[in-house]
Amino acid sequence: MRFSTSELAAQLGGELVGPDVYVEGASIDSRTTLPGQLFVPIVAERDGHDFVPTALHAGAPAYLTSREPIGATAIIVADTAAALMHLGLVARGRVGHGVVGITGSVGKTTTKDLVHRCLASAFPTSANERSFNNELGLPLTLLNAPDDAQWVVLEMGARGVGHITRLAEVARPDVGIVTSVAMAHVEYFGDLDGVARAKSELVRALPSTGVAVLNVDDPRVAAMAAASPCPVLSYAVDPADAEVRAGSVVLDGDLRPSFWLSTPWGNGEVRLSLRGVQQVHNALAAAAAALWCGVPFDRVVSALSSVTGSPLRMEVHHVPNGPVLIVDCYNANPASTEAALRSLAAVGARGRRLAILGLMAELGKETEAEHRRTALLAEELGIEIVGYQTDLYGGVQVAGPADAVALMQTAGPADVVLVKGSRVARLEDVVRAYGSAAGAQSLVAGV
Repeated sequence: MRFSTSELAAQLGGELVGPDVYVEGASIDSRTTLPGQLFVPIVAERDGHDFVPTALHAGAPAYLTSREPIGATAIIVADTAAALMHLGLVARGRVGHGVVGITGSVGKTTTKDLVHRCLASAFPTSANERSFNNELGLPLTLLNAPDDAQWVVLEMGARGVGHITRLAEVARPDVGIVTSVAMAHVEYFGDLDGVARAKSELVRALPSTGVAVLNVDDPRVAAMAAASPCPVLSYAVDPADAEVRAGSVVLDGDLRPSFWLSTPWGNGEVRLSLRGVQQVHNALAAAAAALWCGVPFDRVVSALSSVTGSPLRMEVHHVPNGPVLIVDCYNANPASTEAALRSLAAVGARGRRLAILGLMAELGKETEAEHRRTALLAEELGIEIVGYQTDLYGGVQVAGPADAVALMQTAGPADVVLVKGSRVARLEDVVRAYGSAAGAQSLVAGV
């Protein structure tokens, strides 16, 4: 969005130093600052003020500062991070129709991608990049939206109680989607009820004119309806009492789901390009939100089918002279790992089903129990499980990339291999090393 620095200074109660110029959007990283963007130095482990000269060289016409200005156009403020949040609120006031906020333990990013594509089929729409869902990424997304944006789609993450409330004060969402409450980041919330309380902050922040889009297959999400100040639009797989639902779910050989979509706005078959049975719930959430926002049913179906997903999330590769390889190592928690294991079990393999699983992080006191539960599920599904740099799953372990690659090289065309773990496990290193050894350049490019 385009602003004059005099307007921004007035909104912030800051002091404008230098000529009044126009800025388009904002950046907090001098390495990726684009010409025309306002540079906002953030004081964290490193002080962003040290990189103001680099940002100016990259084409930033102005910057915020809580230090003495060093030239060009500056807006002096007491706290640059707080100022960024306030500027996000200013930008929110320019969004035509409104904001879709998305939270939940799993599925936020994919649901965001699906909602964005559905809304963009009918309206000028913007969304946060990747998983930029915190107090920095959310206001940046609003500021970097085009001036004609009618909808902005925002992930809203939380590392503690009150975080989503604070984000919602800036985003002022009209549509609130809650995908799930699961064992993810639970060490920050104490238990699942604590996770639910944090996620419900999005529902409580909605206006009476908005809508809460809730996954009623998740009991803790379904219970949030009682806290909603606005109408609720429910979604689920199969239950007849959900307003938006999926029936006759089928996975093809590459784990792409198809299903019959039933809604108050129309009914029809959906074929997803995304992989994994868990994508059905994400698609239902997106369909419900987009249809409520006014996107025609046929456009929603077409848009859902066109989204291919983010890197390292349920990628399926057919390795030459090797196995079917499922790469799902962007992150891991018990819910997403269970979904990946069930998808692995659904692949029509004549040989072994092997899961190389890294640590599921941030589970607090539930760490040991959840890893063991996952191991028992794998055994129940007939999946051979191997722990990567962890003994929490019990049984067989590998110590690093070389050992993991050696194990994967024992898998042949009749086998299926899943690689999954939290970011701290860096299982993409295993995928890269295996791809190089197997001559599978698509794997190397994918990570």
